[in-house]
Amino acid sequence: MRGLAVTKAAALCAATAFVAAMGPASASPAAAPASSGRAAVQQVRPTVLVDCLSKPQVRPVDFMLACGDGNSRLASLRWARWDAASAEAKGVNRVNDCKPYCAAGTFHSYRVVVRLDEPRSWKKDPQQKHYTRMTLTYTGDRPERLARTVTYTLWN
Repeated sequence: MRGLAVTKAAALCAATAFVAAMGPASASPAAAPASSGRAAVQQVRPTVLVDCLSKPQVRPVDFMLACGDGNSRLASLRWARWDAASAEAKGVNRVNDCKPYCAAGTFHSYRVVVRLDEPRSWKKDPQQKHYTRMTLTYTGDRPERLARTVTYTLWN
């Protein structure tokens, strides 16, 4: 009698395990093909701003404009927008007046609105989009010999 009880208990456990394993599978939709499953998991990468060291940046607080000598940089950037098509921030352009020469010059701060746009594939990583144009609009004083709005082509 004891052997029959053990056999019934084992059969009941096996049946319960089988039902538990099959229940969720029969309740779930058919599996998608492997290729569409990978596409669903792949995340969209944000458009980036490439810095002087060829590093991708997203919403940087500071950004060097004059890579060769460091005499112009953006600082205290506060991004209001950053999407696939464009980005916009307010901040400060710190510019060396190079008077009497750059090593002895003085840095001055000018408030700017920064706009990034014209995204293209990045040569270093063709799957990655990067902004290729930067427009600075000075909202108050501006450096000598610069227009109120200046547009730069960014490096690739």
